[in-house]
Amino acid sequence: MDTAGELKHVWVRRQLQDLVASTLRPGDALLGERQLEEQFGVSRITVRRAISDLVQDGALVRIKGKGTFVSHGLVRSTLHLASFNEDMRAAGFQPSTRVINAAAAEPHAAAAEHLGLPPGQEAFQVRRLRLANGAPVSVDESWLPPGLLPNLLSEDLTGSLYRVLAASGHPVQHVEQTVEAAAAPEETAALLEIEPGAPVLLFRRRSFTGQDDPGTPIEYSISTYRSDRYQVSMRLALG
Repeated sequence: MDTAGELKHVWVRRQLQDLVASTLRPGDALLGERQLEEQFGVSRITVRRAISDLVQDGALVRIKGKGTFVSHGLVRSTLHLASFNEDMRAAGFQPSTRVINAAAAEPHAAAAEHLGLPPGQEAFQVRRLRLANGAPVSVDESWLPPGLLPNLLSEDLTGSLYRVLAASGHPVQHVEQTVEAAAAPEETAALLEIEPGAPVLLFRRRSFTGQDDPGTPIEYSISTYRSDRYQVSMRLALG
């Protein structure tokens, strides 16, 4: 083991951590590798290794073709049934929402099937940009049944959609959800302020209301999360 090299690596990492904590702000660019190499008097390999550590920790983020920047923070969430706002506040972030569009439209096949709508029948589409401490985290697209929620489009949709559903007499009781890795399409990438094709986490959620099993379908949603700002954790136990 190269003890001297390891000590240099640890020292550079701490210097960068101090720089991020005391001098730079979220979104600020980190100095280039050559400048850091000269500033700290170490090899390029040592600098790269220290930067990679901080990227892995979520303190820094690399943007292809642009450089390395101070992260806006990594939201760590356990798998559970909660609204985005509850999730963000539990993680110590201030949530906010910008409505991209809310209107009646013909849903895609998966949403129509879940909501039990015949071909050609419209549903309410709500697309929103979700932010944590002012930084974009996800783009949410929800499809909801007008028959159960006739006044939905007149509601304030910048808060929790789950609260709107509960106030309308249709609280979400349980959901079925899948998570997969995907590449960000161009429009979504622009909203999330990432490069097209950048890795994202894709959540597909089928929500139900009512006490009966399986309940009444109330929402079909697709949420696209920045993978560098959102992390899912879970606790497993042997049965």
